[in-house]
Amino acid sequence: MHHRLSFGRKVFVTGNYIFLIALSVLCLLPLIHMLAISFSSSSAAAAGLIKLWPVDFTLASYRYILNKPEFFASFGITLERVALGLTINIALSILCAYPLSKEIKDFKFRTLYAWYFIFTILFGGGLIPWYMTINKTGLIDSIWALVIPGAVPVFNVILLLNFFRGLPKEIEESAFIDGAGHWRVLWTMYVPLSMPSLATISLFTVVGHWNAWFDGLILMNFPENYPLSTYLQLMVINSNPMKLDMANIQEFAEISDRTTRASQIFLGALPILMVYPFLQKYFVKGIVLGSVKG
Repeated sequence: MHHRLSFGRKVFVTGNYIFLIALSVLCLLPLIHMLAISFSSSSAAAAGLIKLWPVDFTLASYRYILNKPEFFASFGITLERVALGLTINIALSILCAYPLSKEIKDFKFRTLYAWYFIFTILFGGGLIPWYMTINKTGLIDSIWALVIPGAVPVFNVILLLNFFRGLPKEIEESAFIDGAGHWRVLWTMYVPLSMPSLATISLFTVVGHWNAWFDGLILMNFPENYPLSTYLQLMVINSNPMKLDMANIQEFAEISDRTTRASQIFLGALPILMVYPFLQKYFVKGIVLGSVKG
């Protein structure tokens, strides 16, 4: 049956569309501006002539970046961090969320463990104890220093356990009647049914590891061990990241610190921009189903 919208409802819907479109444009404008700078000449960037379209189009900045081994080294470290971090975070989140999703009669100390995890969200030991713990365990200057300290993301565990609690109990009970154990129920029934929630927390995990820069700066003593975000952060705040080489004087005439920074930032964000659309369709469904017990 077709329902006619009232005048007030039409105004509300139209206003929502206008607001969301304007918000989307505001989010895209800085990225478009950065992309335009990366494709522009150094003189145009220095003169501040670039808005949303390249001026004196050139690929010199990208050629310069693609010839820098430091950029690809940090890019590889970030890929390794994302791969290890995603695997460990998802596995431990599932293993923590499954027992916490049970009732007290099935898991006697469920409430105690739940409050233990929640306590870590509310209170922290501070930066110095955090660093000393990682240092004493010998993880400094290794990829594990970027992965192990955040191996159990409690927020993701809470989302996932609420999703597990919303699944029909009859599915689990029928599996137990057929002789399945908890391990088999978890990996053959709970995990496949939880793909929307798992896709959502996977997106959180990937973006979190990709954009993290502070831990790389603190936990890595040598620049060759920096992940991509830390490397880009230092490039942005460094007033003179390019070293003048007389053999490449013509190349340096076409690029500048501003254009190379813009190209590196865009190349660093490109993988996330490519992955996000494939996981975005699960985002709303995973958040809604994982935040309210059905």
